[in-house]
This record gives sequence, C-alpha cells and structure tokens, in this order.
Amino acid sequence: MARMKFICDSERCIECNGCVTACKAEHDVPWGVNRRRVVTLNDGMPGEKSISVACMHCSDAPCMAVCPVDCFYRTDEGVVLHDKDVCIGCGYCSYACPFGAPQFPSNGTFGLRGKMDKCTFCAGGPEANGSQAEFEKYGRNRLAEGKLPACAEMCSTKALLGGDGDVVADIFRTRVLTRNSGSEVWGWGTAYGKPSQGGATPAPAKPEGSKP
Repeated sequence: MARMKFICDSERCIECNGCVTACKAEHDVPWGVNRRRVVTLNDGMPGEKSISVACMHCSDAPCMAVCPVDCFYRTDEGVVLHDKDVCIGCGYCSYACPFGAPQFPSNGTFGLRGKMDKCTFCAGGPEANGSQAEFEKYGRNRLAEGKLPACAEMCSTKALLGGDGDVVADIFRTRVLTRNSGSEVWGWGTAYGKPSQGGATPAPAKPEGSKP
C-alpha cells in the first residue's frame, strides 16, 4: 500500500504561490484559511529560498497525540484526516503542529475559533467519497478519482512533489545526485546547447583557413 507524502524542492520553488491558489480554488477553502502557504527563508539575503508548506501527514503526527476528542484518523495510504463533526475547536493541534497546518477560521468580533481545517492531501474526509457533504466540509476527493493533489499537479517548476512516498523520494534523490550538472537538471542544455565545464557556453568553431 502506497504511503502518501509531500516533498518541496527549495532549489526549484520560485514563490509563485500557484500551489496556494490551486488548493483554494479546488476545494473552495473559506476566506482566512490557507491549507497551503509559501514560506521564504532569508528573505532578501544571500541564500534566500522558498518552500511550500502544508500538513506533512506525519507518520507519528503530534496533532493526533494531543487532540482530546480524537477527531484525527489515518487512512490506509497514510493520509492524516480529521472529523469536523467531532472537532471542538480547542486549538491544541495548532500548538502541537510544527508546520502550522491546522487552521481555525475566525467567527465573530473576538476571534472565536470554529472547526479546524487543514490540508487533506485531496483525500476528502469521513463522508462518502464524492458526496456533497464531503465537498462542503473537506473539499474535493481527488485521490478517490485516481488523481494527485491539485497543488502538486499545478506546480509550474515541479518543486512540489506529492504522491507515493517511495516514488517521490526516488525523484528527489535523482535530482540531488544530478544537481551539480547545472542546466542539464532543467533541460536547458538540450534547448540551448550544453555548457562547458566552466559553465560558459562554448564559442562556435571557426571555419578552416580563417585568421585566429
């Protein structure tokens, strides 16, 4: 059985927020809630990198450990989901999660917490797959349709990978091993000619008999 996981390649992320927009559009996520967001580290400084963050569907999820009503459950694919009918909005999961995945919409002037919402890996919730009740509470169930999460599919640079953990790890491992080959990683070498060892594009050969 596949174990679903996310990996974000910070060397490829361009902070376009396409993954964030895709998630909100696909699931009609309520205003003020972001199931996925892009975080920039060392903003404006050398070594600046961006990374797309959401629920990582941990194998040993801290949110599940601290929930007093056990509204969390794990599917056979390893996706961590929750039951909004059981959630009491206490916020313990929000404090426990290192990724800030659980989100609470604000209802009223004093910010009263409502039912928790988070990334579902596009796997819906406890309601019947593809039902209207499932969509209204958790969004579209793309996994039941044989599709990958919308955020990963919409990533223009394929920085965000989502799917079978073994397959995703193999893809990322191959990228890391070939990272030093420069433009070949992106396919630019094929499009514009392979660069030389020094990184510069070699000058075209001069015709025979011409002056140096």
